[in-house]
Formats: sequence, C-alpha cells, structure tokens
Amino acid sequence: MHLTVEEALSIYPLSEARLIAGSKGKHRIVKSINVMDAPDISDWIKEGEMLLTTAYLIKDNPEEASALLQTLNRRGSAGLGIKLGRFWDAVPEKLVAEAEMLNFPLIELPFQFTFSDQMNGLFRAELTRSTSVLQSMLEKQRELMRLALHSQHGLPLFDSVSNVIGHPLAVISTHGSVIYNNSEYADPQLLEGWPWPSRNQRLRIGDKSGYRIPLQQGGECSGYLLYCSIDPLLLPVEESLFVQGAELISYHIRTGAHDYLEQAEHREFSALLRHYLGGSLTCSELAQAADKLGIELLKSPFQLMLTDVAAAGEGRQSELLRCKEEYASHTLLRELSGIHLIVAEGLLSLYPGDRHTQEQFRDSVGECVHRLKLNRGFTPFAAVSSCQAKPEGLREAFAEIKECMGMAQQWGRFGNVVHYRQLELNLLFGQIPAAVMEKYVNNSLRGLLSREPEYVKEMLHTLEVYLENDGHVNETAKKLFIHRNTATYRIDKLSELLEVDFKKINDLMRMKLVFMFRRMLGRD
Repeated sequence: MHLTVEEALSIYPLSEARLIAGSKGKHRIVKSINVMDAPDISDWIKEGEMLLTTAYLIKDNPEEASALLQTLNRRGSAGLGIKLGRFWDAVPEKLVAEAEMLNFPLIELPFQFTFSDQMNGLFRAELTRSTSVLQSMLEKQRELMRLALHSQHGLPLFDSVSNVIGHPLAVISTHGSVIYNNSEYADPQLLEGWPWPSRNQRLRIGDKSGYRIPLQQGGECSGYLLYCSIDPLLLPVEESLFVQGAELISYHIRTGAHDYLEQAEHREFSALLRHYLGGSLTCSELAQAADKLGIELLKSPFQLMLTDVAAAGEGRQSELLRCKEEYASHTLLRELSGIHLIVAEGLLSLYPGDRHTQEQFRDSVGECVHRLKLNRGFTPFAAVSSCQAKPEGLREAFAEIKECMGMAQQWGRFGNVVHYRQLELNLLFGQIPAAVMEKYVNNSLRGLLSREPEYVKEMLHTLEVYLENDGHVNETAKKLFIHRNTATYRIDKLSELLEVDFKKINDLMRMKLVFMFRRMLGRD
C-alpha cells in the first residue's frame, strides 16, 4: 500500500472519519495499517504504518497518550486513528494540540464502522490501484516493443520513449552535455553532482524525484538517461519499465546510423548535409538551413575529414561511433565543435579550417587514432580535405577525401592520418604508366640497390624519414631513435651513393618522386 493520508481519507468508509489535527502531515505515506492491542505497540510500529485504536490503553493516562504520540511521530508513523464512543467521547484537547504541533495526523474514526471495515476499504482501493498500474505497465511495455520493432532512423526516438513511459526525460552524454531535455529543469539542475557513477540511482531534482540509468554499450557507459518528476514511491514494475526504455535507447544508439547523442541542431544539420551530398538539396538551401539552426561552420573556412575502419557490418558501425566519441573527448577537437555523420564511406566530420594549422589538426587526429589502437584494438584511417572558403566547396572537399581513401586502398596507406595536400602529387602522377615509374625508381636508386639487402632496407628507410621531415636531420634522428651524428653520416653516404645533393631543391624533389612511385607501385 502506498497512499497518502489525504488519499486514504477519501476512501469509504475511512472517508466518514475526520482529520482533527496535523493537517500539514496529510501527505505522509500510508504503507500499512495496524491495530493497537498491546501496551508496547509503539515499540513495533514501522515507518509508514497507520495505527488504529479504541484508546483503551491510554484512556486513563494522558501522559502515556502524549508519549505514544511522540513515539509514533519519531518512528515515522503515518498517523493515529482513534475510535470514539466507547472509552472516549472526544479526543482530549491537549492531545489534539500536541498532534497539531508535531504535524502528526490525528484522525477521529466513526463509531459505526469496525477496524476491519476501515482496513478492507483501503486494501480494496489499493488492489484496484495496483491492478490498474499493472495493466498500464503492460500496455506501455507493448508500446515499447512496437517502438523497438518498427522504429526507423530519423524518428524522434527520445520523444517516443518519453510519450510511451509518460514521464519527461533528459539524455546526457558521457562528456556531461545535455543532448535532449523535455523536462522543466535547466541543464545545471540536471547535471548536479556530475560526474556520476555508472549505476541505476534514484535522486532528487529540484523538489521532485528522478531516476537515472546509465546507457550501456558493450559493457561501457555511453551516456545517461534521466527520468524526471516521477513518483517517489516507485513500484518495481515501474522501475523495470524505465530500464526497458533505457535499453531501447541504448540499442538504437549502438546499432543505428543516426547519432542520437549529438546536439539536436547538429543532428538536424547532419541529416541535411547527407541530403546535400546525395544531390537532393542545393548548396543555397543547405546554407540557409545552417543559418536557421545557428550553425556557423559554413560561414568561415572549413574542412572535411573522413574516417574508416577495417571492420564490416555492425562492427564497423560501432567502431565508427567509437571514433566520434574519441574525437569529441580530445581537447583541441572538442573545442572545434565539429559535426559528425555516418555515411556509406565512413564517419564524415566537418571542422573549422582556420583555427589551427594543418600539422596541429593532423597530430590531434593521430593522437585519437593511437588511443583507439591501444584501448580498443583497432586502427582507423582518416583522410583530411583541403581548406574550403565557401559552402560550394563542400562537394569538392568530399571528393578529395574519397580520393584519399581510394588511394589508400589501391596503393597502401600513407600513415593513419593523411591530408589531401600530401597526396596531390600522387593524384597528379597517378596516370603515369607503371613501367615508366619502375624505370625512374631503378635509375634513381641504382647506386644503392646494388648493395646488401639489409643495408639497402635500412638506408631506404632513413632516406624516407629524412624526406618526410623536409630534410631536417634532428627530426630524422629523433624519429629513427638514432644519434644525430649517425643520421648525418647516413645522409652523407646516401648523397654519395645516389649522386645527389640534398641541399638542392631539384634533388630533393627527385627523391620524393622516387618514394611516391614506390608506394604507387606497392613497394614498402
């Protein structure tokens, strides 16, 4: 039984009773009913229990009556009902005054009804209420099942779950940002006590009760679902319904191409960007929509990035979402407030292009890739477009990163994070016949290739690192984990064997072409 005193007094025949004191305590919860039949009944009283009595044990001792009242209040009793007409014709004024002072409900029971009449009336009402709650819960479970079976990407998932369960809710990301909120509370109220433990927890939000559930993906927390303005006396069946709603949301987050844990404006713009790249939306329409949504990324220089992984199916989907989460948690990339969407080619990201250097951005993405390799066991590949100044450059940027991806698949990867500018020459020389490239490589490296294979391998690697670092010996030594003098000796030896002068731009360009052709020919 979970009724308030006020609700209990509205149920026949207790409705014939009269609340004579402690009206401020009428919201106390009545969990059970007991009859006073022993002098030490107060020692056995439970929290939320309402006590009914004829006043037989206290009729001749006002001090005992007062002590009983205080003990009941201290133990959290719901109230005291006194049946008049047998031992008391009226409740003593002193007892009424004390109950009023304690805000403890004191009820005058009608003589014509027995205690069993009062209790049966409450139990019947509680049974009817509980049956109604169970039927409602079953219907809500059916609605959640229908939602799980028929929901499609793009539908308002959070709204649907909130409507079915019948409570406002909020969704919070693992970074503490409120993704969705249809409750009456502001973000600071919802985020009180952040960060939170990854367990189900009842809590107070403002002056009402709430229930928080972590959204689990593969055994890890990917966010939190917070139900607001719930009944503080939550039944187990209602709690299980809340958990089912959280599981439904977790499933759609994990398997759906729609990214529900993104800001609503970003999510809407992502859908529009997908339509634009698919050709069903013009550039001017996309720009106008971005203005309405408050998206500023297309008003200043921007760049696109495409991330892909080796997995397929649901595994690929899950890993791409992990990439997005990693980007969102990185200090620099988080400040850039990029927009992400999953397309057929992988995870497409739109970032500002004028708040960082090319090297800073590439290094930041590289750090994310490295962490994913260490912590998740997979290594993504990311391609970054050139910087575009106008919205019309979106399609050009998208074509650039797709070219980078295609080149990586055809000729092998050029590191895990590549910028389009790094591969422009590769794209330019891609039409040269393989036989011509082979001849150029062999002629350029003839002085070295005649040596021992192990020596050739070591020196080629040194030369490649030297060229990648734009001819800086210190950086080359650092990357190769060798002394600077050793690196200098090797470079001098290579200059002698290959008959080149690395201080001349033309010779450096010739050697860069050699390694570019080697990659295009599939050689490491």
